[in-house]
Amino acid sequence: MKIHSLYHLVITLGLVCLAHSALHAQGPDEATSPLKMNNPVITHKFTADPAAIVHNDTVYLYTGHDEAEQDYHFYKMNEWLVFSSTNMVDWKEHQVPLKVADFSWAKSDAWAAEVIEKEGRFYWYVTVEHATIPGKAIGVAVADSPVGPFKDALGNALVTNDMTKATDIGWDDIDPTVFIDDDGQAYLFWGNTVCYYAKLKENMIELDGEIKVVEGLPHFTEAPWIHKRGDWYYLSYAYQFPEKTAYAMSKSIEGPWEYKGILNELAGNCNTNHQAIIEYKGVPYYIYHTGGIQPMGGSFRRSVCIDRLYYNEDGTMKRIIMTSEGIQK
Repeated sequence: MKIHSLYHLVITLGLVCLAHSALHAQGPDEATSPLKMNNPVITHKFTADPAAIVHNDTVYLYTGHDEAEQDYHFYKMNEWLVFSSTNMVDWKEHQVPLKVADFSWAKSDAWAAEVIEKEGRFYWYVTVEHATIPGKAIGVAVADSPVGPFKDALGNALVTNDMTKATDIGWDDIDPTVFIDDDGQAYLFWGNTVCYYAKLKENMIELDGEIKVVEGLPHFTEAPWIHKRGDWYYLSYAYQFPEKTAYAMSKSIEGPWEYKGILNELAGNCNTNHQAIIEYKGVPYYIYHTGGIQPMGGSFRRSVCIDRLYYNEDGTMKRIIMTSEGIQK
């Protein structure tokens, strides 16, 4: 029995030594150091409705600016913001590039917007409240730099509420998203309760043809986003209210669209769920907002977060896992 016990003691001590050596071989603190909490990515301001582009190996993040006080229970948004990063973790804030006041025909509400680049110019499609035509409207600003300054490209709205008749609400002309297809044709998608789309002319500031309605999007609320990967087009959108994010897929930008399910669950203590999807240096990212800055965060004081996006072998997207850690260096 003594020899047997001594044998087990030697074996146990050997395993402990091996474990100790393996731990130190990982490098200082690698096995025990917690990951950094990188979500939300912007913490000194409340940011919402993210959109993003990649230009010259830099990511430019465009957001709305939630300015509502804690006792103000609706959106107070007067301007849009822009940040840039080369690692998806460290973000540089640039001078405010665009405000509602930059559109002479608009009166309020710097709601969701998106920027796209074409031939060295940057076009920013925005949601505002029209000053003279009742309801929300979509405008477009243009700049020669991704950080601006941007200026009104038309002097009037691109889309107004009297142009869309599929629903009689005054806020169906919101949340513009723009996609340029492989053949160079640009498309504008937008909407609330109904998803609209239309072609854009070569100049990017005029509609080219009729406004159509997208079919096949159950419980469509708002916030469409178009992206393409391989042969598949993806249309993600806010689903129900409070909002989750769902998506559909198609082999054509004009459909038919096949609903694929939920992509992102309810976003923390926030009624809305608004996404941007990009690929940077070969890695897909999912950008969204939550009410994640506490104790003041909420539905009208939102904050942009970023997590990884993964695809299945058949091209469908895996459900997003929202994390506090976000993206690490």
